[in-house]
Amino acid sequence: MKKHRIICAAGVAASAIAAAGYSPAASAQDAVADKGDPIVVTGTLIRGGPQDAIAPVDVIGAEDLARQGSPSILDITRRLAVSAGVIGDSSQFDPRSQFNQGSASVNLRGFGPQRTLVLLNGRRMVASGAGNIPLVDVNLMPSSAIGRVEILKDGAAATYGSDAIAGVVNFITRTDQQGFLASADYRHIDGSDGDWTAALSWGGDIGPARIFLSGGYQRRNELQAGDRDHVLRRYAENPQGGWSGGGNPGNFDYDATQNGVAFTADEGCADAGAFLAANDLCLSNYLGFTNLVEPEDRFQLFADMELPLGERVELRATALYGHTKTVLSTSPSFLPTIAPSSDAAFGGSGLFVIPEYAPALIDYCARYADASCSTDASGAPQAPALAYPVRFRPMLLSGNPLFDNGRNTARLPRNSDAYQFTGEVRADLGGSLELTGGVTYSEYDRYFVVGDSFVDLLQNAMAGFGGADCAYATAASRAGLTDQELAALAGTNGCSWFNPFSTAIPANQLTGQANPNYAGNGSPVAGLSTQPGEGLVNDVSTIGDFYNMWGRVANTRQWVGDLVLAGGTGISLPGGEIHFALGGQYRRDRYARAYEGGNNLDLYPCPASVLDPDASCTPETGALGFIGSNRDVRVSSDVWAGFAELQLPVTDRLDAQLSARYEDYGGSVGSTFDPQLRIRYRANDWLALRGGVGTTFRGPPPENTAADLVILTFIGGAFRAVDVLANPKLDPESATTWNAGMVADSGPFRASLDYWRYEFSGPIESEPVSGMVAAMFGASGSANCGDPAFAGLEARFTFSGDICSAANVQRLSTYAFNSADVRTSGLDASASYDFALGDAWMQIGASGSYVFEYEVGEVTVEGIAVQSAFDAAGKLNYQTTAYPIPRLKGRAWLQGEWGDHTLRLQLNHVSGYTDQRESIFGPDASLGGAALTRGKHIGAFDSLDLAWNWSPAERTHISLALFNLLDAKPPFARLDQNFDPFTADPIGFTAKLGVSQSF
Repeated sequence: MKKHRIICAAGVAASAIAAAGYSPAASAQDAVADKGDPIVVTGTLIRGGPQDAIAPVDVIGAEDLARQGSPSILDITRRLAVSAGVIGDSSQFDPRSQFNQGSASVNLRGFGPQRTLVLLNGRRMVASGAGNIPLVDVNLMPSSAIGRVEILKDGAAATYGSDAIAGVVNFITRTDQQGFLASADYRHIDGSDGDWTAALSWGGDIGPARIFLSGGYQRRNELQAGDRDHVLRRYAENPQGGWSGGGNPGNFDYDATQNGVAFTADEGCADAGAFLAANDLCLSNYLGFTNLVEPEDRFQLFADMELPLGERVELRATALYGHTKTVLSTSPSFLPTIAPSSDAAFGGSGLFVIPEYAPALIDYCARYADASCSTDASGAPQAPALAYPVRFRPMLLSGNPLFDNGRNTARLPRNSDAYQFTGEVRADLGGSLELTGGVTYSEYDRYFVVGDSFVDLLQNAMAGFGGADCAYATAASRAGLTDQELAALAGTNGCSWFNPFSTAIPANQLTGQANPNYAGNGSPVAGLSTQPGEGLVNDVSTIGDFYNMWGRVANTRQWVGDLVLAGGTGISLPGGEIHFALGGQYRRDRYARAYEGGNNLDLYPCPASVLDPDASCTPETGALGFIGSNRDVRVSSDVWAGFAELQLPVTDRLDAQLSARYEDYGGSVGSTFDPQLRIRYRANDWLALRGGVGTTFRGPPPENTAADLVILTFIGGAFRAVDVLANPKLDPESATTWNAGMVADSGPFRASLDYWRYEFSGPIESEPVSGMVAAMFGASGSANCGDPAFAGLEARFTFSGDICSAANVQRLSTYAFNSADVRTSGLDASASYDFALGDAWMQIGASGSYVFEYEVGEVTVEGIAVQSAFDAAGKLNYQTTAYPIPRLKGRAWLQGEWGDHTLRLQLNHVSGYTDQRESIFGPDASLGGAALTRGKHIGAFDSLDLAWNWSPAERTHISLALFNLLDAKPPFARLDQNFDPFTADPIGFTAKLGVSQSF
């Protein structure tokens, strides 16, 4: 009965889903031993006795999760030994994770989450279309309903079709619950209000029907970046640690008429709390406006019914609804990457212009007498101030007054809804034959808000023609006016000013440091007003005119229909009867995105279209400065498949499994055929040898062949807009996979060892931004500008002032493409030993995965090698076509059970790895030529967990888990957040208390 109590108490524990390798003793047979019905194990289509050793499948059940302290889904996927590069908390700055806040992924073998097929009860879940990388959001799985998870660590397209290149994760819900189970837990996190969950489920029979209903709720509370001292660091420690050369205070040219265009730091840079670099560049930190954990509210509802329709026919229907509501905290405003048009006041030069009559410039030049302003004898400016689009932004350290929160930081909603409905009819045809027909509908809706500035309205405001009611906002209303007449009209008749200088910052919102040069403290220039909207102190309504928020909707849908005939053939081999499965499948995928207001190219195709709806727009860059714009899109694809499988008991000791699948995508994509062979040889009663070889594939998703996307990537000292353009000529990606291993089960000792190898051809990726930038500009920042051999690559970039250099990049155009081939191999291992210690049962064990190699071939763009061939194993792989790939991930544990108690101590380990970039570790001009070497090697990350479980009564269970017991900090990395969010956890020590009751 004790085991039953632990499993029933694990309703909350089951929220921690995928955890391959946590329990090497587990097998599919163990997981369902109580039920006794024929089952289908992940990796086969044939229902019957479990093939628990023929394929490398790891299984974890609710009892295992409970013993580990019920870690969250994200904790499990991040620690999963065979997974690398997990998208989850704290990864908003990497292009592959943008717009996916609140989501979590599984990334087997580090191939990318789009190459791990995720199933619910053996049925496909549709991937999110929110970001640059499609991923199945495992956060919206019915966590309180999960009974076990099976992880197939091998390519499986022959069985499941597209997307299973790296493997399969199958979430399987409970079917044997009787009565109610209620559970709740609270997790204490220093600096946060903590996390808590609650769940209620019921299972039982109503007449002939088996019913299971489950509901779960999870709440995560905000944890700010500033709440961890290892996250916010000085510029001298890490220039890449959230520091931008396009901030506020910004960088301007104050005397362009005398010295050409020479940009210098705002004189109030340091007083406002920014960093004044040795090369006279003002650098502001945006990281403090962000969070390590966003506030999240999430719930899932799940229903499952099995109903006999006759003696030999059974219907099963399931329904899932999951919802996540979160809010992204991000920079108060973004830097503009495109210049204002000639329709804006003083626009059209490729630069932003603050005219010499602007009160903010007059005040600035008088306030800083030693500034490089061009002035007359009275000290009045005689030249405008100029700004490159990428060297300033409207607001940063001041916060954005449109957002009424503690940091005045932008808070942008991110909401997700997932639906899945399945219907399956299974008919016993007699003679061991079974016919199964199923239909699955799966949908994922993602609504997210973006905030940004209209560049023409921003330019107007800096010239005194801002505000929604300005009578002189349009070019037509200013036609024929001289500069003197414009100066007289600016700031009048409903028009207002915007001050882009440090003098508009009352205080640093992150540190609370007051700005002694704030214009609201009084102007040194007689007669200049300090009232809001009149040139020196920025008015909320003026900001609200050029900075706005708009929604985007990403919708993905999938219909799957299949028919499978399976059973015995009546033909026997020495080891028994041959079994088979034969079937067909139809799949329809739809991808759609819709853009509201300012981020819709059909409404605002270029900056001028904001002021003149009839403006001629070439090129169509959109009207927003940074976040980018797109058109509404809706694309779909249809796939037909036929497949077959044979299970061959060749002898009493030798079994083989043959699988093959044909899929037809139609059109230019074409078709694929993928066979697979697996064998198992039972050497004796305790040792089995297994191996397999096969091909696997992934078809190009419709969003990559017919839809464009804009992402944000760090280039030349600041984030820039990068267009990821569709490519209708994409081919399917494919891989050949091998595995060979052994499984030992000798009483108290159990172990497995598997060698794996993938040869991956033509992976569909986005062209590597970092490589394109490095190849184009080199260490000097302009090395190949103007070189005819680089003309095609140079044409991909848009530059401020049409001056080719890394520092002047406004945006970059890239394409989805079939990238260079990849070859990777490694070893998975696990072992455990059970023994008695007095009255206690004890187990000691370890499991892990080691990567021998992850060889990536050379990548060329426009005929230029932009990424040399390299081995990604043991590397950070920043902005390459690979994720971070630590060579070794694993865990070791000691657990015991006595009486009504269990206790588990677990050590989690990720080996150190190397940042292969060279340029950032060389001399840095902003630091006076000093070189920073720290972070070249990213250290190992080790954490210790302790979990205790107690069943004081027959139906009651209490647990206490101490995660990261020694409060280990994530190893330092030269990234935005000063650690690698794809690999390490920045939260530190947490304590989780849980209770459950069945009745």
